[in-house]
Amino acid sequence: MAFMQFIQPSSVMRPARGPLLAGTVVGSVLLVGGLALAWLAFATPLIRSLTPTVVRPSLDQMALGAGIWGVSLVAPPAFAIVGLIRLWGVASTIRRRPVVGPVGRVAEQVGDDVVVAPIVHLADGRQIRNVVVGPFGIAVLAEATTPRNTRRHGTAWELRRHDGRWVPLENPLDRASRDAERLRGWISSEDRDFLVKAYAAYVTTDATVGRTSSCAVVLPDQIPAWLASLPPQRSLNESRYADLVEAIRSIA
Repeated sequence: MAFMQFIQPSSVMRPARGPLLAGTVVGSVLLVGGLALAWLAFATPLIRSLTPTVVRPSLDQMALGAGIWGVSLVAPPAFAIVGLIRLWGVASTIRRRPVVGPVGRVAEQVGDDVVVAPIVHLADGRQIRNVVVGPFGIAVLAEATTPRNTRRHGTAWELRRHDGRWVPLENPLDRASRDAERLRGWISSEDRDFLVKAYAAYVTTDATVGRTSSCAVVLPDQIPAWLASLPPQRSLNESRYADLVEAIRSIA
């Protein structure tokens, strides 16, 4: 069975080599430098030879000795820690895995006529996640956040901040619908000779969330069936479909 295609950001699939190389060099130099300074400070008589050894040092000599010992105690661990942080950042970038989203988790149940972009960026700075392109047009699948961080009272939603306070949250179903319309509007503004249909769905395990007239509500394992139930768009021929995929790829 052929699987669907993913449109991943180039920064994730092919991270820039320049910053990675620079980060590796800088991190290695700082780490090695910190270890070398620690060796010089504690394994050699260098620090003792630089500090004053008189019985009654003057104020200047005391300040000089304090400065030397301060640098010898602070500089080695500081260099080493900063170097480790830089190297850890490089390693995290290399090991970073592409985001698959809710559709990617059921990829084996979706055919190769579907293309998924985990995230796209509109010209106004808006980010839209989980954009699906298929014979039906486009669909936006909004994924539910962690249940312990959200709650709702009827149609009113709230989000718990890091400080424990609850603040109003935009209705995720309405947001998914607006995101789908924004994306459809952007595609229409690109002087194409056809209008694409747009759909929206909210993916959640909460069975008490009801659908709206513009946004469906599906369980995670119902995503393939929901995508398959969307009616094909007759005007979306092979050439237009390829053009639509390239348009989404250009903003991914």
